[in-house]
Amino acid sequence: MTNFADMMKQAAGLQAKMQDMQQKIAGMEAEGVAGGGMVKVTLNGKGFASKVEIEKEMINPEEGDVLEDLICAAINDAKAKLEAQSADEMKALTEGMPLPPGFKLPGI
Repeated sequence: MTNFADMMKQAAGLQAKMQDMQQKIAGMEAEGVAGGGMVKVTLNGKGFASKVEIEKEMINPEEGDVLEDLICAAINDAKAKLEAQSADEMKALTEGMPLPPGFKLPGI
């Protein structure tokens, strides 16, 4: 019976660590850059844009398509950076735990 109690303790500890990690990830920010720094987008840990910076010379009505492409590229760059940071946090949390390959913890 002690084994079950130990398992429940570990599960409770893991749940608390996961909640802390989720809060930490939500507080992260990543800046995506495109066009050699002409367009910058900042995303928060939940993937929402919080800031967009565009160099003034990029604001040309005749080059709207280019600007749109650069904004998309900057968003995708920031998203990739956030996913890498989140993966690092998850790896640190689950290090040493006997999880099967491909296992994902809920809520992440």
